[in-house]
Amino acid sequence: MKLVVDSSSFAKRYIQEGGSEKMDLILQRASDLGLCIILVPEIISGLNRRLREGILSKRDYRRAKTLLLEDVHDATVIQLTPSVVSHSVKLLENNILRAMDAFHVACALEWSANLFVTSDKRQLIAAKNAGLLTEFIG
Repeated sequence: MKLVVDSSSFAKRYIQEGGSEKMDLILQRASDLGLCIILVPEIISGLNRRLREGILSKRDYRRAKTLLLEDVHDATVIQLTPSVVSHSVKLLENNILRAMDAFHVACALEWSANLFVTSDKRQLIAAKNAGLLTEFIG
């Protein structure tokens, strides 16, 4: 199964929270993992916010970052091509969606994902409207 995951869902691999186990189970079913090019900066941003807020220790931050980079090494990183930008514009015109969220959905469309996983309800609706098979992780 070709799987594309948004940042908020994929981050559940590194921060134990509701949905972390479900995310791991979905990843086990995937034969190919595609990740939007913006996923790493988005997750690093979230990890740094937790570090600044004292929710995450420096040691835990380094461990999460190392695991993230290892996971990305084995994935297909989907670039922001003119076609992806075109998909994202259509998504933004037809859905209530933030630009970065549109890029994740557009990358899933471009890569012909069999499943798109998100933790964002608006992104879920946009992905469904675009014809993607979706799964929500709360």
